[in-house]
Amino acid sequence: MNSEGADARQHMASSNRLEGMKATMIEQYRQSARDTGSPEVQIALLSERINYLTEHLRSHRKDYASRRGLIMMVNKRRRLLDYLNRRTPERYREIVERLSLRK
Repeated sequence: MNSEGADARQHMASSNRLEGMKATMIEQYRQSARDTGSPEVQIALLSERINYLTEHLRSHRKDYASRRGLIMMVNKRRRLLDYLNRRTPERYREIVERLSLRK
């Protein structure tokens, strides 16, 4: 019983941390005051989740469900970056530089 309670508390703490991080990322990458869904914001949020999952998978090598989710997120970010590059190459170059996605 105690381990279930500890797991629930840990999940809540992790969830609160992610919510705070999400608000901060939206604030940093939004294009206007009410912007929450622009490609830049979506790419930034996906990049943060990708980095988190990459670290998780380093210590949990056999977590294949999370690995599948990671691959889907990387593909979605790639599609958003391709869209942004087609529509406005300047914004694409800016977000790639800000997130250090290309080496």
